[in-house]
Amino acid sequence: MSRSKAPRWYVVRPSSLHGKGVFAARDIPAETCIIEYRGKRITPEEADELPSYSPEDPNHTFFFSLSNGKIIDGGQQGNAARWINHSCRPNCEARENETGSRLYIYSLRDIAAGEELVFDYALVIDGRITKKLREQYRCLCGAPECRGTMLALPKRKSKAKSG
Repeated sequence: MSRSKAPRWYVVRPSSLHGKGVFAARDIPAETCIIEYRGKRITPEEADELPSYSPEDPNHTFFFSLSNGKIIDGGQQGNAARWINHSCRPNCEARENETGSRLYIYSLRDIAAGEELVFDYALVIDGRITKKLREQYRCLCGAPECRGTMLALPKRKSKAKSG
């Protein structure tokens, strides 16, 4: 007796956000583990030495930092998860396993078939975030709450009100 494999949750196709995108192939319930983010494990030093995947877009990488200090390079031995685009209004999020050695993409809410899967990259850059850096990592999501960049911006200090 052969077991039929469940259909994939996703399909890769051209995206209006950026290049390729990953889209729901069928309705995805909230809190579903959709796909593992795969790729070669490298050190931060190795990542710094690697050339850009695209000379026209030198800031475009498939790197994902793990809490164990390693980086997953989705550009080497990667899978479809590397094509999930950024949005300031995500419908997915990345979650590490207990050991911090693997990364999975989960749905944050119910996602309708055909909807693009997106998560907030919240990229962290060493040093001051300049106007030029914000532009280099420009966000194209178009969400009403779009912060205009894929970078994680520092939280603004709120002034305490006395009363």
